[in-house]
Amino acid sequence: MVDVLLLADRNDAAVAALAKDLSGSGRAVVEPFAVDVTDREDLARLAERVSELGTLRAVAHAEGVAPEDADWRGIIEVDFVGTVLLAEALRPLATAGTAFVYCASVSPLIAHIEPDPVVAAVLDDPPQEGFLDRIRDAIGPAVEDAAWAYPWATYGVQRFARAEAVRLGPVGARACSLSPGAIDTPQTRLEAARHESVQELIQRTPLGRTGR
Repeated sequence: MVDVLLLADRNDAAVAALAKDLSGSGRAVVEPFAVDVTDREDLARLAERVSELGTLRAVAHAEGVAPEDADWRGIIEVDFVGTVLLAEALRPLATAGTAFVYCASVSPLIAHIEPDPVVAAVLDDPPQEGFLDRIRDAIGPAVEDAAWAYPWATYGVQRFARAEAVRLGPVGARACSLSPGAIDTPQTRLEAARHESVQELIQRTPLGRTGR
């Protein structure tokens, strides 16, 4: 049986090109799939395709929007709500040994995010119509700052992963969140050129460099 790596991304041209590059390794069949993680219909199509391919072994979810690329609503919708919607779509396919990894961030630690019970209750409620307005009402106008929305969104991912691990445990599946520091990507290089705080984060990293 041949392993299949399904690459899902909103940018269909980019994911198709990456799939083509990776296909030369011969270790697995690499298949591109265009999907918007904030679109439930797209995610239903993704889940259907995953089911067709066989047993779901692992999910690595690294979708994200930087504060420079969206307003506060866009950041929370993609980074947090998108994670929840993806998990909900693929959860029925989880079985013994399936592993879900959601990419979060160290930013909630740096920003000292500590939600009160009202905010926590909103974060723990499955995203439905009006969810972003409820988040804004609970946190307050400060969340409308994109740089503040990002740590809140990624904190939501961390919190969701803990709850999801409990939901998946009975079937023998696992879930966790990964909170990397600065990783050497085009986006990080752009942010480092714009913001001294990124350079400071790199300097505070024990290795003294970005991750590769």
